[in-house]
Amino acid sequence: MSFGRYRSNRWIYRVVTGLAVAVFVLVVGLGWLVATNYKQFGNLVKVIALIKTQYLNPVGYDTMVEGAIRGLVQSLDDPYSAYLDPVTYKHLREQIKGTFGGLGILVGMKDEYLTVARTYRGTPAYREGIQPGDVIYKIDNREVRGIDLETAVQLMRGPVGTKVTLTLVRPNVPNPFEVELTREEITVPTVESRMLKNGIAYVGIVQFTEKTPEELEENISRLKQQGLRAVVLDLRSNPGGELMSAVKVAGRFVPAGPVVYIDYRGGRQEEYPARGNNLGLPLAVLINEHSASAAEIVAGAVKDTGSGILVGQKTFGKGVVQMVFDLDNGAGLKLTTARYLTPKKHDINKKGIEPDVVVSQPPGGQDVQLQKAVDVVSEKLGNKAA
Repeated sequence: MSFGRYRSNRWIYRVVTGLAVAVFVLVVGLGWLVATNYKQFGNLVKVIALIKTQYLNPVGYDTMVEGAIRGLVQSLDDPYSAYLDPVTYKHLREQIKGTFGGLGILVGMKDEYLTVARTYRGTPAYREGIQPGDVIYKIDNREVRGIDLETAVQLMRGPVGTKVTLTLVRPNVPNPFEVELTREEITVPTVESRMLKNGIAYVGIVQFTEKTPEELEENISRLKQQGLRAVVLDLRSNPGGELMSAVKVAGRFVPAGPVVYIDYRGGRQEEYPARGNNLGLPLAVLINEHSASAAEIVAGAVKDTGSGILVGQKTFGKGVVQMVFDLDNGAGLKLTTARYLTPKKHDINKKGIEPDVVVSQPPGGQDVQLQKAVDVVSEKLGNKAA
């Protein structure tokens, strides 16, 4: 019995010794950081050694290291920073290149749950009857509560023709249910518009992509031919998107000057300005609790510059910037590296942007928020005429 314990202890000693050498290298490379946290690093070495030698089931070092990386990122308590495993990161790269298939769903986060904000006509999600308000509980049998939004979206995207199964929870339906969908090439315009009345145009932006500014210009040109006099800009349930797209869009509605500041660690700031080609028309901007990120950049610029009236409900409050870094073995790291500041340098992260006119939208029925926005710009047109 004692001999067996001796052999086991010798094995542990060898593992610990080997890992200690690796830690020594880290000490040399990281200097004071490791030296001042030697007890914690020692515990990490001991845990790895014990799992490797004592845990019931064999575990590879790769698995333990990947788990440690995930835990390290999760310890930041930042919902927007995430370790991207090789499959998820591959999907992200495919999205950037435009070679991905999708489902036709616009999603947002509500109380840590991935929630459908909209489905697009003619897409797999629309044909299968997925509805706004549905909660996506699982993606291919993986629970997604608390997952960051971009990672969840990547799990739903993939090569055209491949399948994905969503487990949905629907209000007033007693049990979760599954829907299997086949990914298709999704081409969805990000800007839609129509003339309402008296020269007041509705312009809705569902998300910000590289194509959005160009699409906006096409819509504005068409609306001008129809007698454009005022704009209701709808950013409700817009989850955000590409930074420069938001800056260019804001530039059509606010005067020359800063649209947003990017505030980095250490106090360094970058200013992204509007170029002074704004329409100069009466403007109301619709926002709600699902308006986030790039949508909040536009809303914040409009509010701080006094270029229009915000109507609806307080925005989501995502005022931080992420960068994606390549890791070995095809993995990636999405890390929060800066924060957005409005033109008046307000930090809106976890705070949101308050509307100038608060209007709650009841489920179903008339769009009372849109009606209020129309009333606001109608009043501006009347004052201008006077």
